[in-house]
Amino acid sequence: MRLRTVAALGMAGLASTVAADRWIGSLVARGEGPDPVMKMAITIAAPIDEVWDVVSDIERQPLWMEEMKAVRLRSPGPVGVGTRGEADVRIFLVGIVDPVEVDVYDPPTRFGIRHVGTYAGEGRFTLEPIDARRTLVRWDEHLVPPLFPNIGQLFQKPIMGAIFQADLERLREIVESRHAEAIAGTGTDAG
Repeated sequence: MRLRTVAALGMAGLASTVAADRWIGSLVARGEGPDPVMKMAITIAAPIDEVWDVVSDIERQPLWMEEMKAVRLRSPGPVGVGTRGEADVRIFLVGIVDPVEVDVYDPPTRFGIRHVGTYAGEGRFTLEPIDARRTLVRWDEHLVPPLFPNIGQLFQKPIMGAIFQADLERLREIVESRHAEAIAGTGTDAG
């Protein structure tokens, strides 16, 4: 009898979760629900071309994307629209291989990928010069989990958004450090 009760409660919980996921999805589709896109931004004290060089260097993205452990390009270079790759990603002790395809490549202002594996979605980087010495980097990431995608997006958004914002902080450190070294090496003044 207990097993039957537990099974009935489990099925009711699963049915409720499926219904809630569909309801949230319908709200989002109508523009009435929460925005599932994570939006991060940072200002970097370096010219746009120097920021672009680091953001668009796919094979070195693990240097500043802490959750990305390795990247393998699966298309011959140079990198551009259609370039395919895969990343070994680990978040909270869970590892996956994330196959991606570059679908936006507009140097030095826009770079984007589509996630085409277990997680669907897209990532978009937009670089905007503030002035000759500073660049605004915007990162919009939309990740769709394989199970309960609409509920999953709501739960992951604050957590993953914070992780990705920390990635941008590391990006800033790398770019600003390289920029300072380049200026020191030329003997010119940044100001």
